[in-house]
Amino acid sequence: MIESSDFRSKKLVLNHGGGRMPALGFGTLIPDSATTISATRDALEAGYRHFDCAERYRNEREVGEALRIGLAAGGIAREDIFVTTKLWNSNHRRERVEPAFEASLERLGLDYLDLYLIHTPFAFQSGDEQDPRDANGDVIYDKGVTLLDTWRAMEDLVDRGRCRAIGLSDIGLNDLRPLYESARIKPAAVQVEAHPYLPETELLEFCKEREIVFLAFAPLGHGIRPGPLEDPVISRIAARTGKTPAQVLLAWAIQRGGALLTTPKTATRARENFEISALPADAFDEINQIETRQRYNEVVKTGSPGFIPRRTQ
Repeated sequence: MIESSDFRSKKLVLNHGGGRMPALGFGTLIPDSATTISATRDALEAGYRHFDCAERYRNEREVGEALRIGLAAGGIAREDIFVTTKLWNSNHRRERVEPAFEASLERLGLDYLDLYLIHTPFAFQSGDEQDPRDANGDVIYDKGVTLLDTWRAMEDLVDRGRCRAIGLSDIGLNDLRPLYESARIKPAAVQVEAHPYLPETELLEFCKEREIVFLAFAPLGHGIRPGPLEDPVISRIAARTGKTPAQVLLAWAIQRGGALLTTPKTATRARENFEISALPADAFDEINQIETRQRYNEVVKTGSPGFIPRRTQ
């Protein structure tokens, strides 16, 4: 089921672009600028080599600064890290995709991206406003562009060599399947909320069969209480194996055959979340039998993530 019991160096091969995604990824959804910089550097020092960003998070410049400083201080080459960012919903029109990509690249201070994702399959009204809303406060969607239209523009980025691989985020199987069938360049990765309360097993199996990397965000349950971190099954396994509940949940996510993102904001937590190794087979099976089902982020229904912090520019 696994190649090695030590997950710290585990990488997953992408189906195009020649890249290898480190299974343990650091997510940069952090609202505070100073914390973004310190947490990103702490993650790099702890051993993380996979960094997940987004235009939507409004902190790509801070992440880029932290990476530049951290790489130089640690003598780490750009080729040794894997960087992802995402196209936001208000840039789904074909003519807006490349400018949005280039703007993200400039903010990050990078020459290329390892992976570029469509943040959600929902197109919002085009423009500089990330949350276009009508007089009633409802999101204004753009019905004049399809997901396949946007994907074609993403494929062009790969053709021109600016982006090594492309994929999708916050997408369900019903939307992924037809896109996959129509795509000239198949998605390299799919990033979705996944944890024992939302295992997304059918989507995981679809991805495995088609060599798409299944990338779980919120593997600890978004910090919602009560949640997977307090689940009695997880607590018992943690006590039995000498791991923390977080380490148990993260190990389970990778042991299923996917990758994950976590966002530790301190050096101590970064080290804890990076020290991940395989669970005993009986413990892994026990987690698979948890029956609680709960989604914490309803972005898959609206395109507007419930856990995105709002801040002034």
